Amino acid sequence: MPDIPEPAFAEPWHAQLFALTVHLNESARFAWPDWAERFGATLAAHGLARDLDGGDDYFMAWLETLEKLLAEQGSALPEEAGSVRAAWERAYLSTPHGEPVRLSESDEQAL
Repeated sequence: MPDIPEPAFAEPWHAQLFALTVHLNESARFAWPDWAERFGATLAAHGLARDLDGGDDYFMAWLETLEKLLAEQGSALPEEAGSVRAAWERAYLSTPHGEPVRLSESDEQAL
């Protein structure tokens, strides 16, 4: 039986967040060295309080860094990010297990 490689990302949202960050970098929204420095600082700050396991903790730090960077640029203000996050939270909490998560029509229109 051939060895099956482990997935590169533990969760789909990890891959999506990574892809979004790469896309923003390739679209010249920020320079990768600046991103790496900021992300390293976030990891260091979180690492002092607890170990990051490379899973959700790691990617929550990634998301925190991206949100801060975009807020500083004025591209995605914290209030906007909070609204989007709340809409997705409502959507996944009301979605039956195993079903695709979709925003409600009212949330889509509001965003």
